[in-house]
Amino acid sequence: MSQIVEIFYSFRSPYCYLLTDRLAVLVGDFNVAVDIRPVYPIAVRNPEFFRRIDPLYRPYHLQDSIRLAETLNIPYRRPKPDPVVQDLESGDIAAEQPYIRRVTRVAQAAADIGLGLDYVSAVMPLMWDGSTDNWHEDAHLADACCAAGLDFPALDARAESDAEKLDRQIERNQEAQREAGHWGVPLMVFAGEPFYGQDRFDTLCWRLTQQGLYKRN
Repeated sequence: MSQIVEIFYSFRSPYCYLLTDRLAVLVGDFNVAVDIRPVYPIAVRNPEFFRRIDPLYRPYHLQDSIRLAETLNIPYRRPKPDPVVQDLESGDIAAEQPYIRRVTRVAQAAADIGLGLDYVSAVMPLMWDGSTDNWHEDAHLADACCAAGLDFPALDARAESDAEKLDRQIERNQEAQREAGHWGVPLMVFAGEPFYGQDRFDTLCWRLTQQGLYKRN
């Protein structure tokens, strides 16, 4: 039976997007399963974050994500619209967050039936690869999910009807993330050991090999 690698994952994180293809490779290469555990972005969990952070944080983050995408040869552009409704000048976060809450709740609905990785693999390129404006519209989300073999109408319906239940699970994910040893994303956790950041993917693979997990033939 495959062991589990938990992935604490946010749809506003370019680094989650830029890791996603490697997660599919991980499942193909090792006898492990990937458990996507969606969390809300730090801007939603802590609306004061961008008011208090050093002003150099965002410019470096933007530059670095572009550079990483070029390094990995992955198409990249920040989503239009931003999944978090925010005034980027002041850092103010809107009280209502329809985009990020919907896409994250649907992710949790997919994860509940073992399809979390399929969902993020379908939706994150739609948001981040620069090919689609208005990624949040039903037709775009439905088409991307359908192409991946996912029943978007059913997932979306559950995201709406079970919103409170899904939010409680997302909150449990956020608590488990901190208990694992970090608050940021992507956070990969194997056997209780945290690996924070997409740049720790190779270290995670080293640990899997060290623990005797084999590569699939």
